[in-house]
Amino acid sequence: MKVPHWLVLASIVLALAACQTPSKDPVERGRIYFEGLGCAKCHAIGEHGGNWGPNLTFVGVRKSPQWLDLWLKDPHAWRKQTIMPSFHLRDDVRSDLVAFLSAQKGQAWDKGGVRPWNTPQAKAEGGIKRGEILFNKAGCVACHSQGGRGGYPNNNVAGGQIPALIKVAEGYSKPELMAKIRDGAIPIPADPSKPAPMIVMPKWGQVLDNDEIGAVADYLLSLDTAAASADQSGW
Repeated sequence: MKVPHWLVLASIVLALAACQTPSKDPVERGRIYFEGLGCAKCHAIGEHGGNWGPNLTFVGVRKSPQWLDLWLKDPHAWRKQTIMPSFHLRDDVRSDLVAFLSAQKGQAWDKGGVRPWNTPQAKAEGGIKRGEILFNKAGCVACHSQGGRGGYPNNNVAGGQIPALIKVAEGYSKPELMAKIRDGAIPIPADPSKPAPMIVMPKWGQVLDNDEIGAVADYLLSLDTAAASADQSGW
């Protein structure tokens, strides 16, 4: 059987990175692996990286180490449709990558940078557009999909999926939605006898201020109207 080109390349990169990771700090080792394996070609942290995959600047807020380890071990076992390949990482490499990703809680922007939704241009565009930037850049899109359409998996939840957000205007006022975003939520297990859902909504109030939360609430409340307009236009 022919070995895929990307797997050969990944093996070479791991071998080279192993020679350059003398640090006793798993977060630092994980950073070296993240860069050496080319993860930044698809994923941005702060201002650096690609946009093919979800932004990872806040990934340590929104995903647990346990989930990150499971995902890196075999992305397709969690979500069959994902375009992220399985790199067949060694356990020690995966552990260091999990440590690095778990440490990403916004500091890449907050140390000398500006969060994309807080630039003068973003603020001038208003709450809905600013909230859309936040939704995408903070990584909400990684769980709720583009435009809040949903469809991403979670274990042991009703329907097996993370809820869509296109109808939140029907169930929440803006203050109620802001409280939900601020305080987070733990999904109710579909079967209490099975392991609890691995993906929970984090307490965004720990990393976002009230103004930022208000902007993303404005965006989410606009989705129902946007969806209705799209239906009427025939698309």
